[in-house]
Amino acid sequence: MRYRLTFIAGVALGYVLGTRSGRERYEQLKKSARQFTENPAVRNAAESAVHSGRDIAGKAYHSVSDKVGDKVPASVAERVRSLKERSSQNGGAEDDWGTTNT
Repeated sequence: MRYRLTFIAGVALGYVLGTRSGRERYEQLKKSARQFTENPAVRNAAESAVHSGRDIAGKAYHSVSDKVGDKVPASVAERVRSLKERSSQNGGAEDDWGTTNT
């Protein structure tokens, strides 16, 4: 019951604040967010974060697989193999983590 009351209070508060600021303020915030994401410096920072994240994830994957080895349950190992096979059938458009290489 407590969670329902919290949810209802949140909806009511969002409604009140939303109606006070109005549609113009919403459009202004939306325009500011779009300008921020279209900024070349922001795009470059996000791209470098993605690349470094992929590098770190790849290193973690290899170190974990070296340490775990054959201790992984057969069901998990089979699932990973099937994901890799599906990935290779798609022309290798995805990396080991199921994300596209952009």
